[in-house]
Amino acid sequence: MSLPFRIDPTLVNALRGANFVTALTGAGISAESGIATFRDASEGLWARFDPRELATPSAFARNPKRVWDWYAWRRERVAEAQPNAGHLALAALERRAREFVLVTQNVYGLHQRAGSRNVVELHGNIARVKCSRDGTLVERWEANEDEVPRCPDCGAFLRPDVVWFDEMLAEDALAAADKAARRCDVLLVVGTSAEVYPAAALPDSARASGAVVVEVNPNATALSAAADHVLRGAAGVVLPALLSSLD
Repeated sequence: MSLPFRIDPTLVNALRGANFVTALTGAGISAESGIATFRDASEGLWARFDPRELATPSAFARNPKRVWDWYAWRRERVAEAQPNAGHLALAALERRAREFVLVTQNVYGLHQRAGSRNVVELHGNIARVKCSRDGTLVERWEANEDEVPRCPDCGAFLRPDVVWFDEMLAEDALAAADKAARRCDVLLVVGTSAEVYPAAALPDSARASGAVVVEVNPNATALSAAADHVLRGAAGVVLPALLSSLD
């Protein structure tokens, strides 16, 4: 297969010799599974919906039913999506690496469905539901078409277990991601704009600790100029090729 990029032998050697590999993935990798990115001006989720009305604590306080219904619709769409070749390649890379951590900004669970095991979810997971009062995860609830389901313990509304705008990332997830970035020998940055903090700081942390930083993205980003290697293409093409090069 002819590739629109060249895999530098020094990158191949770095991956072969790495004791610890970390991957940071963004919305771009899931776009290849048919899940629209937030930043796509023509097809993105926010092109049709105002995030201030659907993905903030204040929006949920104003109209919890509308927010709940929208996320229920999104969960159905995500359940229909399948992991793509990029997800599968990262899972395969984890199996052959000495140590591997996958840090994702996605909330779709496709990495786990592809076989990834050591996953840090920075922004939560849309498949999970929690109590809006104390954050306790809830697996079962009484369905009611007329109102938002309530926590079986305290009666508060349930909400998706995702990080909304105006909310802080979970401290344990952020700490695990930062530790993985600082410890790794190679950091793969896949399908992210590298503009949203604090995740955008992870490549800087990795580089400061001596890691080789590799960008996989079809478009130039804020990280491109600083990355040690740039593989310009879709994750579903680049990552399988990179994996094959290790053989």
